[in-house]
Order: sequence, then structure tokens, then C-alpha cells
Amino acid sequence: MSSPIEQAIRQIVEEKGLSYESVMETIEAALAAAFRKDFGNRLQNIEAKFNPADASLQLWDVKTVVEDQELPEKVEEEEFDEFKRPPKPVEESEEDLDEGPRFNPKMELMLTDAKALKADAEIGDVLRTELDIPSEFGRMAAMTAKQVITQKLREAEREVTYNEYKEHEGDVLMGTVQRRQGRVILVELGRGTAIMRPDDQVPGERYYPGDRIRVYIMSVDLGMRGPEILVSRTAPELVLELFKTEIPEIADGTVRIEAIAREPGSRSKVAVACDDNGIDPIGACIGQRGARIQTIIGELGGEKVDIIEFDADAGLFVMNALAPAKVESVELDEESKVATVTVESDQLSLAIGKGGQNVRLAARLTDWRINVAEKGGAIKGSSEGAVEVGSKPTEAVVEAEVEEEVEEAQAADVAEDVVEAAEGDVDDGLEDEETADEESAMDAVEDDALPTSAMDEADAEAAAIEPEEETE
Repeated sequence: MSSPIEQAIRQIVEEKGLSYESVMETIEAALAAAFRKDFGNRLQNIEAKFNPADASLQLWDVKTVVEDQELPEKVEEEEFDEFKRPPKPVEESEEDLDEGPRFNPKMELMLTDAKALKADAEIGDVLRTELDIPSEFGRMAAMTAKQVITQKLREAEREVTYNEYKEHEGDVLMGTVQRRQGRVILVELGRGTAIMRPDDQVPGERYYPGDRIRVYIMSVDLGMRGPEILVSRTAPELVLELFKTEIPEIADGTVRIEAIAREPGSRSKVAVACDDNGIDPIGACIGQRGARIQTIIGELGGEKVDIIEFDADAGLFVMNALAPAKVESVELDEESKVATVTVESDQLSLAIGKGGQNVRLAARLTDWRINVAEKGGAIKGSSEGAVEVGSKPTEAVVEAEVEEEVEEAQAADVAEDVVEAAEGDVDDGLEDEETADEESAMDAVEDDALPTSAMDEADAEAAAIEPEEETE
């Protein structure tokens, strides 16, 4: 039967989705930091090994063997005094630089001294000296250990979240609307929280906390505050992935999607093709009594979807793309890539569409500029002059403002993490500690967990300025 400590570790592993090894590494790093705080020196390289089965602990002082150097007395007495912080960096002369790196007696051992401990020691070897285990740690050491555990577990969670959602980049996932931060929507994806910018929100759609929506994972990056997951409801790829999900023939490659043109929230045109003459690609997408396409339309919030048959012949493809209008003829100018189509007068409005939407989408779908002319008359409409429905003369969203709102949303998530950590159970002996002690413990955390990346540096800074709340 496992010990209570081991059971607690297993519970953390299960609840936070971390590996057992990463949690053990965190605990051992915290114990090493606690030892440095009460019994060692912050510059020491302490290695800890903890056995949760019997709560046994082993500690080693780890040093690297370096060549013999002439050591000035002031190095021992001043620069590496265990009760002082390291001196401020000073500008070194060329002579100092030629001498090579300075000797650090807390992390290094000269070759002569190393051979006294190990006869065959060589430069570059790492010597581990086992230390006596203290009977107990002080309150400050315990607080330091607690802060190290909190910080490192949060970092491990962020890395797990990043790795999980990086694999889903380019996929469509179901999410839950969490809240609105300015014009930015935060979407809960389970373990991670994603950001949906204004340009990625469908015009006319309203997002309320608790709403379940499908989103396209545009990108997943590891930022200074953790994973940055950007999702979209307006990307054409969302339509593509929904077709793959709902239509088996597209999922298995029997029917191909050749192109998609979309005006989110209003209308999409999807060009499909199939090499098997026995399969109707349009019918496969629509489904019996329109069941398949209606499911997709429902996921898109009622957005209309036109299924167009792709044709390698550019003229036929342009004719098909202007559906539901019936086109009489098409003239192609290959050099300027302009298609002039002729329709009957009663088909003119259908060909152009409301606000020029139909001809505009057809032009995007086929990658041809399209002019629409009435039979026996002049050109009545063009994809070039069609104004997009809902467009404005200037951008609706200023990029700088959006970036600021995104940063605010991410900062709010970090603050929630800190609050959650602060609300954990605290030992009674620690509850009465003053704020100065807490800040001192945080200084120790910064010393023991030196940042190795921009994210680590930001986390260390956040930990230093956001101490845990004290309980009365």
C-alpha cells in the first residue's frame, strides 16, 4: 500500500495531467531550495533525491572540477559571502578577460582539491558530496519550498497544455464561451483557454458565457504568459474541417474540396470534385433530404452554403460558380484573366447577387475577375466593383487595440492562476508569517529558479510581484 505522501503526489498527477516524473522533479527542486535557504548558500548546486514511499531524503553538494587557479582572498571573503548577494557587475578590462572565467568556490572545485577526494579526478568531472540531512527545516525554508512547487507546477501545466493543443493546430474543436474581454472572446477548450479576436468572430453572431461553439485552431504558440491559442469562426478552413467531419466521402478522399470562398455569417461557396463517375459529389455533400448540409449550416450559425461542381475547364467552372443563376455564355480573356458572362435579364439579379455577393464569391472561388452582362446589352455588374456586404471604408478594428485587449485577457488568466495557487491549503505555522517573510521567500525562489527563457523570466517576475494572499 502506498504512503500518504505518494497518494498525494498521484492525486496531483491525475488532477493536473502532469507526469509523475515532473512532479517528483518539482518536489526535489523545492527541497534543494529549502536546504540552500536554511543550511547552505544560494550559489550552491544542491541535488536532492526524495523517496515518497518512506519519506526519505538524500542531498548532495555538486561541484565541477576546474583547473588550479591563484585565488585572491577577497573572492572567498567578499564576493561569495553566503550572507551577501553577488556584487554588481563591473566593467572588466582586457587583462581580466584574458584571465578567463573566475573561480566559484560554491559550484567549482580546483583539480588539486578534487584529487584529494578522488584520485583519478579530471577537469570537467562532476563530484557529488553527500550532505547530512537536517532534522527539520525552518519556516522560511518551508515557504521557499512551497513557492518553488507552486511556480514549477504552473510552468509544467503550461507546457503540457501547449504540447496538447499544438497537436490540434489546424483542427476544429468544440469549445465553451468563457467571457468577453473588450472585443476579444475567451473560449474554454478544456485544459486551455483560447482567444478569438474580433476579425475571427462572425458578424451578427452573439457569444454568451456557456455557449458551445465549434472553432478552428489557427495557431498555438508558447508566449511569455504561457500557451497562446488563437481560434477562428471566420476562417474558410472551418468550413473545410466541418465538411470532413460530416461527410464521409470527403473524409476518405473520394470527394475532394477544390476551393472555398466565404463571407462569414452570410454565404459560402464550396467547389467539389470526384474522379469516380458513379458518385455525385454535390449529392454526397447535400445528403438525403439535405441532412448533411443542414448540419453544417447549423454549425455555421445559419450561414448559407452553395455546393458547386468543380471543372478543369475555366469557362464551365465560372458558369457553375455563378449558381443559382443560369449563364448563357462565357468569354475568357486569358491574358488579363477576366471572364465576361452573359445572362438573360431575369437571371441578372441572381448572377450579381445582393450587394454583388454572388459574383464576388464566384470570382474568389474561380480566381477569375468576372463581368456580368445582360444578353444583348452592356455589362451590368462586375466582381471588381462589388462592395462586400457589411464592409466599412476603414478597418473596423485597430490592430494595436486588439493586441492590447489580447494581452489584458492573457494577464487576467495569469492572475486567476495566482489566486488559485494562493487559495490552496496553508500550514497553520505559516499563516501567521508577516508579508516581509513572504517577500523574502520569493527572493529565494528567484535565486533558486533562474530563468532560462523569456517565459521563465516573466513567470519569475510575476511570482515576485504577486505574493500569495495571507489568511487571517
